[in-house]
Amino acid sequence: MKRFSPFRLALSLSLVLGLAGPATAQQDGSIATYVVSVGGINVANVSIRLATEGASYQLDLAADVAGLAQVLAQGSGAVNSGGAITNSGLRSNRFYLETRAQAERFALSTAYAGGNATGWDVTPPLEDNPDRVPVTAGHRSGVNDPLAAFIFRGSSLDGSLCNRTLNIFTGIERFDMALSYVEMQEATSSRTAYQGPVVLCAMRYRPISGHFTSSDITNYLANSNRMLAWYMPLGQSGFFIPYRVLMGSSFGDISMVLVGLE
Repeated sequence: MKRFSPFRLALSLSLVLGLAGPATAQQDGSIATYVVSVGGINVANVSIRLATEGASYQLDLAADVAGLAQVLAQGSGAVNSGGAITNSGLRSNRFYLETRAQAERFALSTAYAGGNATGWDVTPPLEDNPDRVPVTAGHRSGVNDPLAAFIFRGSSLDGSLCNRTLNIFTGIERFDMALSYVEMQEATSSRTAYQGPVVLCAMRYRPISGHFTSSDITNYLANSNRMLAWYMPLGQSGFFIPYRVLMGSSFGDISMVLVGLE
């Protein structure tokens, strides 16, 4: 089994789990910037651009290893998601992810229609492994991509935003993220790109299929009770987006914080 460094783990989580949700909406070409840290050390920068036209959206994400992590590893990633704006958030009809680390390249593209995954392609192809839980047709229905799923719409910033379960199929793995309300808080740090009220949601990762039963990362996330997301309002747009995400790990806390918004 291939082991991940803490820096590659942080980059993988931000891209594959989609926890660096877009911080803009209804403004063509808007850009948001997040900093990812592990144990208080900055390891990656994530930038997001979202364009909308009518009831459609296109979202682009780019990530690069940063800070002291560059001494130990070099890596970058890009994500594209496109689809429809709905009453509750974003609904994907296409998702593309690519990561590069040293000489390794990984690419994944997935198509969706009506909330169902209809096609996917993985490069390099996955090897047969008896430890991998089979993905059934039922696991590919009623799903969203791992980036669009984390953008919410609602009438107000309150605990009701947290009361939802995100059903996600990446093209490889089906998992659910169950959110629950914790409390209302106030973001006050002048080092971030937002100061004001936020709602804190607890998250639980539930692997369904496509994962490896022997995966240390999967098993750790499934047993973790310290996965938190703070949501903020995006002006008067009716969108609510992640202000901060925090995940405990054996390497130290993995944190993702909004530091720029244009």
